Amino acid sequence: MSRMSPGKQRRMRRLSSSDGIIAALAIDQRGTLWRALAEAGKLSEDVLPERMAEFKACVTRILGPHATAVLLDVDYGMRAIAARDPRVGLLLAYEKWGYDTGAPGRLQQTLEGWDVPRLMEAGADCIKLLLYYTPFESEPINARKQEWIRRIGQECLANDIPFCLEPVTYDPAGTGENTLAFARTKPWAVEGCAREFSKPEYGVDLLKIEIPVNLAFVAGTRANGGRPAVCSRSEALEAYRRTASATRLPFVYLSAGVSNEVFLESLELAAEAGVPYNGVLCGRATWKDAIPVYAQHGVTALEDWLSDVGVRNIQALNNLVARSASPWWDRLDDADAAGAATA
Repeated sequence: MSRMSPGKQRRMRRLSSSDGIIAALAIDQRGTLWRALAEAGKLSEDVLPERMAEFKACVTRILGPHATAVLLDVDYGMRAIAARDPRVGLLLAYEKWGYDTGAPGRLQQTLEGWDVPRLMEAGADCIKLLLYYTPFESEPINARKQEWIRRIGQECLANDIPFCLEPVTYDPAGTGENTLAFARTKPWAVEGCAREFSKPEYGVDLLKIEIPVNLAFVAGTRANGGRPAVCSRSEALEAYRRTASATRLPFVYLSAGVSNEVFLESLELAAEAGVPYNGVLCGRATWKDAIPVYAQHGVTALEDWLSDVGVRNIQALNNLVARSASPWWDRLDDADAAGAATA
């Protein structure tokens, strides 16, 4: 079990329901959203910053009240931060979007001109960092990444604010993450991330982790649709259990851009596996189908879509999470868990 200071516990409670379940909305996407808006609306670069800000603010205003917290960025999300329901918790992204394409290993940086105190001044209840990581990368590259996480963990500790780490696996050979070959190694990569960054030396308080299997390649799932499979349903369930047992930390699942239907099925498998996950931090599975609506028809059409389809998407997700997730404080040691549950 993990330890957590009273100050961090108070902020973690801001991110969760009264029952300790995290049902958070992610809208911190930058590069992926930029490209999707540009393609869907054939938009020029001069109008995209304003469109990004408007889209994020609208999603936050309409879907945010149905979440326990919202994850945003300070690059294009300042209007969204202002539009957020103040009763809803706030996570802010600390990573600069993208990575160094001129060097191997997907090396990253934190935001220029920002630090943890400044993100807290912007309203952050939790600091979130995305990290491209795989245990199958070279040792020198992974050592650099590990030291980076240690520094950020210390910065969060010094400011008594929770540190949410989002390790996203990748194929170091560069053949792609949506391939049959990568699907074979993904469970071990996700498990390795969970094990490594649960070590106390990193100061991580909350893991935002991937579903440990690609459902498109799991036999017997709706998402498979008759494709070749790399594992059976029972083997997939065991991958969920291995990953959960590899960490002592509270953890939530990310949607990784899959559809709402596929993410719901992913969580159904987590429930079937009996995994003690603590909620979700879900983005595109809830709202990505609104991108072409907004890009082609404007903000009124976006508001209508979010108020109808978007709300139904997030409510379906919330209902499933409420039935199958467990309180984040259950993963703390006994003394901390008792304090967090009764605070």
